[in-house]
Amino acid sequence: MLGSYSMDHQRVSEICFSEVYVVPSDQTARALFTRLPHGRGYADTLIECLATGYLIAVVESICILEMQRHIDGLVEVPVGHDIQLVHRGPIPPGTTIRLTGWVEQVGERSATFCVRAHDDHEVVCDGKVTIVAADRPTMESRIATKLSRLEISGTAREPVGAR
Repeated sequence: MLGSYSMDHQRVSEICFSEVYVVPSDQTARALFTRLPHGRGYADTLIECLATGYLIAVVESICILEMQRHIDGLVEVPVGHDIQLVHRGPIPPGTTIRLTGWVEQVGERSATFCVRAHDDHEVVCDGKVTIVAADRPTMESRIATKLSRLEISGTAREPVGAR
């Protein structure tokens, strides 16, 4: 099934988006690192601005949404493959950011987006995101294999940092 795909290359090449996102208070660096085992000890020293990890997730989610419109969801699933973003400025909770993007390059099963985010004062993020239209049955099989191996080895569902 490697050679078959349903991605509409022509329509994908024409993707252009403009979205607005208001930063919630629970997506700050302090809030995120409080939930991570290795960040709890210093989370309270961080600033109350959008965490880079959440910024990446917001940008990736928009690119994936755009790709979903041009693939057959029963056959393919859009997944992040390569993300190169520069977080250029602080984004406090409550800030409205405007995200724009367009497809710069289309591969056999992928699209590379140029993206930019800005608030009322400055560009706060820019970069590139490549999304792959992966074969859904293959991905599901790979996940099932990994889960079964984890269960066999007795490490399934062991929280990170539990040791």
